[in-house]
Amino acid sequence: MAINKDAYRQFQEELAALDKEKEKRRQDAGKTPMERARSEFLALRERYHLSVADVVAFFPEEEGITYLQGLIAASSDKPPRKRRVSRKAEQGD
Repeated sequence: MAINKDAYRQFQEELAALDKEKEKRRQDAGKTPMERARSEFLALRERYHLSVADVVAFFPEEEGITYLQGLIAASSDKPPRKRRVSRKAEQGD
């Protein structure tokens, strides 16, 4: 019995999609519901190009403030950049 190559290819793609979905579920199973919700929300934020104001308006007031504080803390965790001194300044010229 001859099998249409397109049907076989589609079957293989569907199997690959099921495997990918199964792997994603396995990864999500280790997350808490809050972590899962946060990752889904961040994915939506990126997909629809939401601004910080849109995100803050989404949360209740206290959670919006907490979110902003988290953003500020994340940006301040980066070490400050050191100023580069030119060679002339080092030599005292």
